[in-house]
Amino acid sequence: MRSVISDILSEGGIEVVAQAKNGREAVEAVREHDPDVVTMDVEMPEMDGIEAAERIMARQPTPILMLSAHTDEDADVTFEALQKGAVDFFTKPGGEVSMEMSRLKDQLVDIVRSVAQAEPRAGDTAEAETDDSSQSHTRYGGRPTLVVGSSTGGPTVVEQVMSSLPVEASLRVLIVQHMPGGFTGRFAERLDARSEYDVSEARDGARISAGEALVAAGDRHMEVANYSHGRLRVALTDDPPVNSVRPSVDVTMQSAARTVDDQLIGVILTGMGQDGADGIRALKEHGGRTIAQDEASSAVFGMPKRAIETGCIDTVTSIESIPTAVLDAIPQEVH
Repeated sequence: MRSVISDILSEGGIEVVAQAKNGREAVEAVREHDPDVVTMDVEMPEMDGIEAAERIMARQPTPILMLSAHTDEDADVTFEALQKGAVDFFTKPGGEVSMEMSRLKDQLVDIVRSVAQAEPRAGDTAEAETDDSSQSHTRYGGRPTLVVGSSTGGPTVVEQVMSSLPVEASLRVLIVQHMPGGFTGRFAERLDARSEYDVSEARDGARISAGEALVAAGDRHMEVANYSHGRLRVALTDDPPVNSVRPSVDVTMQSAARTVDDQLIGVILTGMGQDGADGIRALKEHGGRTIAQDEASSAVFGMPKRAIETGCIDTVTSIESIPTAVLDAIPQEVH
């Protein structure tokens, strides 16, 4: 696997300065070679990907791309590595290693280049702080729907936002994180455990009301199919990728703008590319409130930047302040 990946990256114009057989060697290689980006397996002998990522981020913060298998165990470990500071992950194919990896070579080269542009940050498991004293005296009105879009660097910041939103805000939340199938279910479980909202992976025909959230399933577009009396229903489709991705933030936001007749709030978080820009425009045209993560707190500023360039973003702020910006967008009656 190391040889195949090294060959693919070299053929793609990326200089491979070192290889490591385990996490311990990886930590030392980063110290010695100071690379722009590290690809690292989740499962390794002597020191696994979680510990290696944590040590690298503590000593010499470097963008890390985790390589993960399509298993529940690897999915759990991958999310832990992201929590420790890894930027993104790439799923290793099953079957014959060299044949399958060669098939995915363009995708691998692209994601390595994307991760290399990220601003590395040491992992932080602390939740964003919210002003509980003010929230406890705030009554939220309306029937707001929140649509969140993110990509590279997104899982941990989505978790940060969701853990800071009070269920009293009565939001219906739709989350579109660029992520392959097999991982979105585990992602939803993590969000469910860390937030006051009931979070689940979207199924075709799934419905949510106030205090509930859906995560778009990997490799399926999630559309808002119906909305009535504060209850929202989604449909999953196998339509072609939009902006080269599926699920697409644009698809979900544009369908929400067409279908939901109550308040809409759109948030674009860290990520590569332009997905979400057209969706933000659609939400704004239908009277929604729009928020983008600022450059300083984004691992990759591509998606927020393109959304801001539409001229349709109301608020640009740090990841720590996005939950407050969401709550400020909801009609409130303070007592």
